[in-house]
Amino acid sequence: MTQQSDQHRDNLYATTQEMLVDFTFDERVATVFPDMIRRSVPGYGEIIALLGLFAEQYAQPDSTLYDLGCSLGAATLSLRRRIQAANCRIIAIDNSAAMVERCRENITHDLATTPVEVRCADIREVAIDNASVVVLNFTLQFLPPEERLSLLQRIHHGLRPGGVVILSEKLHFEPHERQQFQEQLHLAFKRANGYSAMEISQKRTALEKVLRPDTLEQHRARLTQAGFDRVEPWFQAFNFVSIAALK
Repeated sequence: MTQQSDQHRDNLYATTQEMLVDFTFDERVATVFPDMIRRSVPGYGEIIALLGLFAEQYAQPDSTLYDLGCSLGAATLSLRRRIQAANCRIIAIDNSAAMVERCRENITHDLATTPVEVRCADIREVAIDNASVVVLNFTLQFLPPEERLSLLQRIHHGLRPGGVVILSEKLHFEPHERQQFQEQLHLAFKRANGYSAMEISQKRTALEKVLRPDTLEQHRARLTQAGFDRVEPWFQAFNFVSIAALK
């Protein structure tokens, strides 16, 4: 393995850390993020690739597509490359300056022509307006649970009739036996991708107060309460799901 690839490999938790702090999307994470998410989230690559089909089917002329919690811009690029409607634009938002910087670089090197505005901002404070497609790709799970409904209500209010929200999330399961079944498969997935028991344990501890997953039933109920007419889970790999909510 070359030195460059070593620098971009996720080894953030490969050594014992005397004091684990809460996980944050800082410069260290941004550097290794593609490797981290590929090795940690089953189905991530497929979800990203298929997001483009939603842009092709649901982007409306003269509308805005939003990527909320855009990280390095993978979802934005997938949307951008498949838009068929005229006069669309994409607004990509993340509150991590390190992520936003790299996202802008990735957009600059992309050959698609749909205009993209990348903002460093809190998605809870950004107005959603004239939207036809909104993506929250593993984003909502990092917000405090009590703030999730209000965000979805704001998105619904700013979404055009016929628009769609794509919500990808890690799931919690009930009863305990279902949760244990899914967790074991996810752990096997991470071990198969080269993570050690120590890495898995330390990262779990760093995330436990930051990433708080809901059940699929909670997602359905919240999206319905926010006003969406249809809620359609369209992809699942172990304890990770992507849901389409339509207005």
